[in-house]
Amino acid sequence: MLFLQINAAFLLEKSILILVVIFGSLFVAMYATWAERKVSAVMQDRIGPNRAGPFGLFQPLADGLKLFFKEEIFPDRATRFIFLLGPCLSMLMACLTSAVVPWGPDFGAFRFQVADINIGVLFVFGVVSIGVYGIMLGGWASNNKFSLLSSIRAASQAISYELAMGISLIALLMVTGSLSLRDIVDQQHGFWSDNYFTWFVFKQPLCFIIFFTCALAELNRTPFDLPECDSELNMGYHQEYSSMKLGYYLFAEYINMFVSSAIMVTLFFGGYNFPFMDVVAHSVHPLLFSLICVVALMGKVVLMILFIMAIRWTLPRFRYDQLMKLGWRSLIPLALVNMLITGVVLLFIFKK
Repeated sequence: MLFLQINAAFLLEKSILILVVIFGSLFVAMYATWAERKVSAVMQDRIGPNRAGPFGLFQPLADGLKLFFKEEIFPDRATRFIFLLGPCLSMLMACLTSAVVPWGPDFGAFRFQVADINIGVLFVFGVVSIGVYGIMLGGWASNNKFSLLSSIRAASQAISYELAMGISLIALLMVTGSLSLRDIVDQQHGFWSDNYFTWFVFKQPLCFIIFFTCALAELNRTPFDLPECDSELNMGYHQEYSSMKLGYYLFAEYINMFVSSAIMVTLFFGGYNFPFMDVVAHSVHPLLFSLICVVALMGKVVLMILFIMAIRWTLPRFRYDQLMKLGWRSLIPLALVNMLITGVVLLFIFKK
């Protein structure tokens, strides 16, 4: 009976956390669309959304309602089941990656993490790889040559940059000695220790640059937005989609951007750690301290998202041959060199 009570409490705790993470991701993705327009407006000396609500804050709600009430259209020659499966798969995989992110330190027996698995990094790579199938299936099932070409581009781009991303991360894993995101965050405790920075962005700067570049390519963000470039492919892989099927694809992109930013912050910028956190921990209630850590993590994530948005309105789009050349001839060799240098340095330190 006690075992059933413990299991019920555990399931209730995780269910609440899952709902908070999913709805939080949807909320951030919804207002990331508003932030994208505001960032572009600032960079182009415009006003941006300002009609729907104060400062245009109700614009995402208006856009969501517009998508929801649009007519559902199925192309005559489309494979109906797979046509529906594509956007659903993209949305599901986008939400799944948030399961292993540690959003804050433990508060007693409560963990601000849906699943603390010891192969969290591999789980993220596996889910991201499956997410490409949502784009590929959507482009193929549309029975449209432009959509198919776009999905092929997306698949080849993902394969190219996942290799560089995975190899670059090996150097970081050699330093941490763990695949658990919780362990990686714990090793970045605070900000300064042993006369050096604890955050891994200072210990592995080249790894971060490669990982960040590959993340942009995985997110189909400019300058790697070839799978959905309007000037060449009309709309890309989601050209035949309408209503909430299109909304799923668009939301999945922004959820992926949010979760990818959270993962990059977790791996390289200390996660929920911040300077003088030990002083704060001894000065406030443990629950308040945990919430402060969550706010610190979210602040870093928002800054990362704004930086990604600024890049969109700064850099021009690559040609496809330039994109593939950058992945295979530049990023993969750089990641290999960084891995070898890290191995030599670690070997020298351990020998010493």
